[in-house]
Amino acid sequence: MAAHQLKASASPIPGILHQQWFAAETPMKYALAALQETSDETLVSLVLEDAEYYSVLMARYEAALDRYLRRLGVYTPEDRQDVLQEVFIKAYRNLNGFDQALKFSSWLYRIAHNEAISWYRKRSVRPEGYMVEDSDTILQFYEATELRTEHEASHRLNAEALSRALDALPEKYRDILTLRYFEHKEYEEISDILHIPVGTVGTLLHRGKARLKKALDAQKIDV
Repeated sequence: MAAHQLKASASPIPGILHQQWFAAETPMKYALAALQETSDETLVSLVLEDAEYYSVLMARYEAALDRYLRRLGVYTPEDRQDVLQEVFIKAYRNLNGFDQALKFSSWLYRIAHNEAISWYRKRSVRPEGYMVEDSDTILQFYEATELRTEHEASHRLNAEALSRALDALPEKYRDILTLRYFEHKEYEEISDILHIPVGTVGTLLHRGKARLKKALDAQKIDV
């Protein structure tokens, strides 16, 4: 449990949620907290004293979470903005219960993952797949998963092919591969985000890579 509680007089949702992250009139103390790369955990403590510090955390994670939601299949900017807003609101409302033994980023990604799943369920749709956008991302992925040499030699690596291959995987493997190789999360962080044992993370990664290789082999994209 966090050391402090949000002040009773604080707004239920900080005003910064209803405006741009950093406007010209942003108070210097919040800007300095961002510029000085204050740790997430320190910022959480500051937010519990002054809710407007939450703007720094939001600015820090907005782009990363937007990208993550897009890779989870929330494709339209409007839908992502709606889900992202819910993520930040839910995180703020539950900040008193944040376990400081965890990484704040893992806790926030868990909320984002759960909100994306809720978004799909409300619409009774299946996630459409994981968007892969550029060649650098593709090459990094192939290198990290140790699939690069074989497929670079015989296939034309492109975003569409890799997206199709990932989309063909069961959700439990897509989630693991995305967090590990696109979001660059460590095993312990993935364990926290998905609420599964660290050993299970390793097992699912191994099986996911094998299934991905099979899906890529089936596409046979010639140079």
